[in-house]
Amino acid sequence: MNSIEYKEFYDKVGKINGWDFSNVKCISKGVKWDFYNEVAKTCKKSDILLDIGTGGGEAILSIADSALLLVGIDHSTGMIETATKNSAESDIANVRFLQMDAENLNFPENFFNVTSSRHSCFYAKEIAKVLVKGGMFLTQQVSENDKLNIKEAFGRGQAWGAKKDSLKAKYITELSDAGFNDIQSFEFNANEYYQTPADLIFLLKHTPIIPNFGEKEIDFQILQQFIVDNQTEIGIRTNSERFMVIARK
Repeated sequence: MNSIEYKEFYDKVGKINGWDFSNVKCISKGVKWDFYNEVAKTCKKSDILLDIGTGGGEAILSIADSALLLVGIDHSTGMIETATKNSAESDIANVRFLQMDAENLNFPENFFNVTSSRHSCFYAKEIAKVLVKGGMFLTQQVSENDKLNIKEAFGRGQAWGAKKDSLKAKYITELSDAGFNDIQSFEFNANEYYQTPADLIFLLKHTPIIPNFGEKEIDFQILQQFIVDNQTEIGIRTNSERFMVIARK
């Protein structure tokens, strides 16, 4: 899946349900943090927060009381449509959503106190431009070995064949080059157990884990065997591998 195909896929998902997987039944064991809880703990009530790649806005709406103003941006028209709808239904007054590319943050310099980005591309120099001196940036990203047994079964997948920790190293270097300091990184590799085949299929259809999943009949044959091989008493087993980077400008 190239960048154009990914953007089309992402926009399609955005129009359907945003980036909301709350109805997927999954048991996780070994998760070390909740990213937006970490973001909320970093904020003061007087802060202005920017969330890059905000998706359907579900996450920052859930932490709206942690800051004075929260702004979510996304390049996807579909995601912003869903985020705007979610915001209107929530009746939360201090959250705004804008369609904007992360590589061109059209805000005043030194405007935000905290910036966050979960599972979305970001550009360190752009973030440095809009963050106040001493401001904090937090990102959580998908590690190369996430859903490894699924990728092995299909022989393809997101970051398939990439060297472990290569994305983390790239982002840390870019943040350092942009003038950030006190850069810290954390990671976990948790077990996930999807309760039913339908839950796993929803995940694969609404994420780029297996590009173009379901377009060929053989995909469902592979999935059927994967379920047989990885079924446990508490669900269908795979893994969730994430890293988090926190940096100060």
